[in-house]
Amino acid sequence: MGARVNSPRVFFYVQHLLGIGHLARASRVAAALSADGFAVTVVTGGLPVPGFPGAGVEHVELPAVATASEGFSGLVDESGAPVDDDFKARRTALLLDALARSRPDIVIIEAFPFGRRQMRFELLPLLEAVAAMQPKPKLVTSVRDILQARVKPGRNEETLDLLNRHFDLVMVHGDPSFARLEDTFPLASTVCAPIAYTGLVAGPEPAPAEDTFEVVISAGGGAAGASLVAAAVDAANKVGGNAPWALITGPNLPAELFDDAERRAPDRLTVFRFRQDFPSLLRNAELSVSQAGYNTICDIFRAGCRALLVPFAAGGETEQSERAARLEAQGLALTLTEDALAGETLAEAIVRALGRPKPQRTVLDLDGAAGSARMLRGLLA
Repeated sequence: MGARVNSPRVFFYVQHLLGIGHLARASRVAAALSADGFAVTVVTGGLPVPGFPGAGVEHVELPAVATASEGFSGLVDESGAPVDDDFKARRTALLLDALARSRPDIVIIEAFPFGRRQMRFELLPLLEAVAAMQPKPKLVTSVRDILQARVKPGRNEETLDLLNRHFDLVMVHGDPSFARLEDTFPLASTVCAPIAYTGLVAGPEPAPAEDTFEVVISAGGGAAGASLVAAAVDAANKVGGNAPWALITGPNLPAELFDDAERRAPDRLTVFRFRQDFPSLLRNAELSVSQAGYNTICDIFRAGCRALLVPFAAGGETEQSERAARLEAQGLALTLTEDALAGETLAEAIVRALGRPKPQRTVLDLDGAAGSARMLRGLLA
């Protein structure tokens, strides 16, 4: 069911900087809102990704920015040049103009103020603009279940202040039986707005793929998977047997590294840039080898295959390591740390993981996209 003339209007801001996980999750939520009769405007500000945010929504594209490094140390434009104050002012003006034209009933900001601190130059003006609107829209933050640890003093307090001054709802895309907001945001008990859990935003149940691979290795949608790609080729050359394996490098791997992986791959290993049917490949697979990003874990849960996780930990990142540790503690995955990643260690871990029984199908709530639509209906009611 699409949006109708009198549909509640949602203005949904999402900024991806390194991988596409934030954009993929937000796109699933936006699609569920559209299907539930909301009129949805999705504002994106990252490098364009074909197929996102998807059909059924109005899409506003701001001039693109990306992170200058895996440590999220700065912003660059589409050409790789550092963004200046004029660029930021132009983006901010375009964002506020899109808000005014949308006249929303609900404004959703993905990740902020828990993350996306680099975007304060436009998000703080957005908060002020929302506060000044008549009638004032409901303001919602859309956040994943496990947050990046804050190491700089005062950052959690800064987040709390913004939440308590501006936001009407903290919408957590997770199952509280797996992770709760207070586990990684220690000031959660002092947040004034309701904190509500939508369930994990997984995709629909996939059909089996037409081709079958015993092991599916995916390096993720960001630029951080080069070491996993190289180790995967080495591991495929070390592990005995002829069962076919697949390596999906992700679209951002430099061409010379992709060509090198193809050149060194044994006959059993097929190297792909991208597979649109990745969830379906997992459905047929005995083992998934991947980083521990939110969306990949959702796909693994849907497929019910074994999992070997190499959590992304560069630049002080903690979120994937925390997720992987929780999954390993529950017997749902094995973990190999990035600093231990090499062809030999990966080969040993793959053999060990294949020798384990398949995990029981998860009882976690995976219907977080529809859960988000129900939650926002309740907010308006």
